[in-house]
Amino acid sequence: MTETVRILIADDHVIVRSGLSLLLSRCPDFDIVGEASDGREAVQKALQLRPDVVIMDLSMPPGKDGISATVEMKRELPDTHVLILTMHDDEEYLFRVLKAGASGFIVKNALDSELITAVRAVNSGQVYLYPTAAKQLVEDFLQHGDEEKVPDVYRVLSEREREILTLIAKGYSNKEIAELLVISVKTVESHKAHIMEKLGLSTRPQLVHYAIKKGLLDLDFEDHLVSPEI
Repeated sequence: MTETVRILIADDHVIVRSGLSLLLSRCPDFDIVGEASDGREAVQKALQLRPDVVIMDLSMPPGKDGISATVEMKRELPDTHVLILTMHDDEEYLFRVLKAGASGFIVKNALDSELITAVRAVNSGQVYLYPTAAKQLVEDFLQHGDEEKVPDVYRVLSEREREILTLIAKGYSNKEIAELLVISVKTVESHKAHIMEKLGLSTRPQLVHYAIKKGLLDLDFEDHLVSPEI
């Protein structure tokens, strides 16, 4: 008899959770035991339900995103496997996901069959990487190794710039950042330009890579929120 895989789905979009639940419930060996709309609820429900696999959205509401939730979950439930589901396929996210303790990384536009394969793979103790992510991982190792060094210029950023840098790295758009910080999109764009100038960077992936190397994605947003600008 095939062993049932107990699955918890964590995503801040109801329609995504419903779609994943419908898809995975068609597999006779999958049992959807719960859903969560943010990182904190994901950790709480994981502790309560003790699923075999948690499908975790990377970018969720401020407070505890997918990566910080994964870190806490793996600390409390080391036998639970986390599969990160994300719209980003940048290698910067891949490295942070693996460091957090996740067993897999798959993009949201993957085929249904690939998601099912990923769930079964991580449940069996394997590491599942979406093909392009695996390719990026190998290429980065072969091309860069330990040569890349992060300049120690983080201290030149203002508190607001550090906050915006963290949110950019977590995948929030300029509009979402503006709404979260109660400032204008134009102000966000101005801060972003200043950040890139100070750090000597020119692209968004470079900003994300810098933030990861500085460990900024481990920070909880609420603990670092500064007052709105007038």
